[in-house]
Amino acid sequence: MKGTTGATPTMTANTTTTDFDARAATWDDDPAKVERARAIADAIERHVPLAPTMRALEYGCGTGLLGFMLRPRLGDVTLADVSEGMLEVAAGKIAAAGDAAMRTVRLDLLADPLPPQRFDLVFSLMTLHHIPDTAAILRRFRDVLAQPGYLCIADLDAEDGSFHGAGFDGHLGFDREALAATARAAGFAAVDFSTAHVITREAGGEVRRFPVFLMVARTGHSG
Repeated sequence: MKGTTGATPTMTANTTTTDFDARAATWDDDPAKVERARAIADAIERHVPLAPTMRALEYGCGTGLLGFMLRPRLGDVTLADVSEGMLEVAAGKIAAAGDAAMRTVRLDLLADPLPPQRFDLVFSLMTLHHIPDTAAILRRFRDVLAQPGYLCIADLDAEDGSFHGAGFDGHLGFDREALAATARAAGFAAVDFSTAHVITREAGGEVRRFPVFLMVARTGHSG
């Protein structure tokens, strides 16, 4: 499945991991992808009290663009995806950096057992709209988070289908109030939204602007 930083676990039917395996080697060459990741990283840094003691999971990491940008502010970072090609590129970047506190893992939270560790921060970029069962994945995010813990989801505001075009079978973005209600039902508290980025692209013969929100939700209060 298509996402800003990589292939998305539990993909919809019209995109496969093979598509992302094939694109992995040149994924980071797209300046627009780097710009989006930087904007989301900056937004997370503004809204979450990051610390070098925090254990973090990037879900749907692709080549780890976002994870690497946040790495200086975090402790252990796990990069999770289902595309072996993307994970291979991410692992190569980790090896080149010599960073023993970063690792990759093939993980689909809706199909695989929960990992044994719990994380202080889970984050994803342009992943949620590709996962069919939003409520279920939010519950799984809650389950892998520590208490307290932070969930940061960056994704599209509700749109008319122009972003992906005909044939897309995922979510057409999200209504913020409805998504907040789903997050609270999954066990999250203090759900907040901000506009972190705007994607500009041609759609239907005209240049369109597609806002990308950052949702920050907590599993508990830090006091």
